Amino acid sequence: MKIGIVGAGAAGLMATKFALDSGADVTLLEKNEKAGKKIYITGKGRCNVTNACDKEDFMKNLVRNPRFLYSALSVIDNKGVMSLFESLGVPLKVERGERVFPESDHASDITKALENYVRRGGANILYNTSVKALIINDGVCLGVVTDKGEMRFDRVILATGGLSYPSTGSDGDGHRLMKSAGHSIVPCRPALSPLETEEKWVSELMGLSLKNVTLHAYATVKGKRKRIYSEQGEMLFTHFGVSGPLVLTLSSLLPEDYRGTELRIDLKPALNEAQLDARFLRDFANMPNKQLISFMDTLEPHALGEMILNLCGISPYIQINSVTAAQRKSIISTVKALPLTVKNIRSFDEAIVTRGGVNVKEIDPSTMQSKLVKNLYAAGELLDADALTGGFNLTIAFAMGALAGKSAATIDA
Repeated sequence: MKIGIVGAGAAGLMATKFALDSGADVTLLEKNEKAGKKIYITGKGRCNVTNACDKEDFMKNLVRNPRFLYSALSVIDNKGVMSLFESLGVPLKVERGERVFPESDHASDITKALENYVRRGGANILYNTSVKALIINDGVCLGVVTDKGEMRFDRVILATGGLSYPSTGSDGDGHRLMKSAGHSIVPCRPALSPLETEEKWVSELMGLSLKNVTLHAYATVKGKRKRIYSEQGEMLFTHFGVSGPLVLTLSSLLPEDYRGTELRIDLKPALNEAQLDARFLRDFANMPNKQLISFMDTLEPHALGEMILNLCGISPYIQINSVTAAQRKSIISTVKALPLTVKNIRSFDEAIVTRGGVNVKEIDPSTMQSKLVKNLYAAGELLDADALTGGFNLTIAFAMGALAGKSAATIDA
């Protein structure tokens, strides 16, 4: 069985491994000068390769089309990914949130382990080779047209990635190729991405990190305003809005019409308003003649405390003994629900993954073969399947690649 695999990222490398293991003759085509360009930048260069949580928790972190992924995850799941890389000589470690990294903290170890394996297995890897078109005749894929000429294969697997981090080569080639084969593309947008806010004052807090805060989000869904997200963790202010783990997760859960989504940051989630008021009154009594900003400095970083007072329309320099009950309640309300409004999701240049892609209804979930074109397979971020942060997206890319490689090598063989 002669198989051509387009894209040497997570899905493509894993597809190559499983196709080779099933006895296929594999040619791996990559338009970049090296494999795994996007893997190199995942986890800030450390590569959060998977997550060590149990199966139930793993499935909860799959955002779109989790049922489609059942068969792929039966070929290799998160535990299987860990076992595989350990067997390939990459020691792993588990960090907070069950995130799994190479012990070396080098993403290159992951890419090299797979690349070395498929090279030893006899894969023909062609770098700097761009696929321009699919060769399809009577509903059957017969190969590809590259910038170096035609190449004929018994099976073709597209694993070209989505649209996020286009500098790594994920620039929509796969979507164009799949559309040429008759597939529909679910509209794409950035996911796991920072958010821009309507409020400009955030730029004055640029670089300020918040820990142990709760982020709530309220959006209009089917004509009704509802809370769509509430989670405690970390986030930070940027020159354009907000970012950090809480925000990245929220960005993947926003509705289609997300502009105007209201964010409320609870800066003191361990205290309710009554408890916070009691603290204010106690501390006010101990420092009646000091400026209000002196008290705020005990509550929040100086810049944030000052901003809260500005938002409340209260001078930072008034004496504490002159603060009215209404002013005190206004400060407490803002501390418990610092308001922001979503203006935009940042671009694909900053998004970790792509939301949308090839419509999975047109792909056989048990094989990853196209339902429209025989002998054409697709896997990875190219498809409309994505997950939250924590190693889940790499795992589902590995899993889809594994299933596609195994299936292409064995079905009707």
